[in-house]
Amino acid sequence: MLFLCTHNSARSQMAEGLLRHLAGDRFEAASAGTEATGVRPEAIRAMAEIGADISHQESKTLDRFLDKTFDYVITVCDAANETCPFFPGARKRLHWSLPDPSQATGSEEERLQVFRAVRDDLKEHIETELLDAVSPER
Repeated sequence: MLFLCTHNSARSQMAEGLLRHLAGDRFEAASAGTEATGVRPEAIRAMAEIGADISHQESKTLDRFLDKTFDYVITVCDAANETCPFFPGARKRLHWSLPDPSQATGSEEERLQVFRAVRDDLKEHIETELLDAVSPER
């Protein structure tokens, strides 16, 4: 499974980490962006709160994945969905429209709340649309 976002700094990174955390080795997870900017510290912190360590993940561009095949390619932001309406190696394509937590303003705690909300939305999508619907045995 490949999760795509614009900067590969928050939403796609959290989705990659969540799939690994929730599914273990049942699926291979990767993430990329149309640009690579680094993983946001707030994303790392929000994930650590639920026991998922994404501190070792790195921001990557989608170029390194263009020659690979994925069962699912999932865009997690509208900009990536518009930029990549077709991904050559995708057997199935999904789009989850999620707000960009890196645009959050306010105190550190207020910004972290936005990251937590996006994390929780991603978790729900992963559990209901991937884990419950897809079995590696199929």
